[in-house]
Amino acid sequence: MNDKTTRLVFLSLLAALCCVATMVIPIPTPTGGYLNAGDIVVVLSAMLAGPVWGGISAGVGSMLADLLGGYALYAPGTLLAKGLAAMVIGLIWRKEKQSLPAAVAAAVIGELCMVLIYFLYESLCLGFGWAAAAEIVGNLLQGTVGVAGGLALYHALIRVPEIRRFSEQIK
Repeated sequence: MNDKTTRLVFLSLLAALCCVATMVIPIPTPTGGYLNAGDIVVVLSAMLAGPVWGGISAGVGSMLADLLGGYALYAPGTLLAKGLAAMVIGLIWRKEKQSLPAAVAAAVIGELCMVLIYFLYESLCLGFGWAAAAEIVGNLLQGTVGVAGGLALYHALIRVPEIRRFSEQIK
């Protein structure tokens, strides 16, 4: 298998994992949304595949979950929120020498970007105004789970030689 095919398969797998993690165990919120484990894979995608490829995988996978799960109205916002969050994580992670404090800072900043983008999308694009602030706490909780789970999963998976080699090649 050539490098382009391998990259496509790897990135498609990350997008599919993101979609499945988002859809498998949805926890409904009082505001009509839901909490999920998708942000774990958003963080993982950024750290394994870097800012561009990780951002694409995270954004597309999360958007597909919205489309397949009946939340099509949120799909464009999700593509932006999750894709840009992964890009921010990947950029900081790459620039800051890939230490544990840098990983935590990158993931926290990326997830805060996700919260901000969702607020702006819901308040401005969907017309919810300040009522969109009701989702901030849930998005912060989801981001916190994403940071903890994504970092733990990354540090477990990066020990696998094939994953480490591919991650170093794709970034």
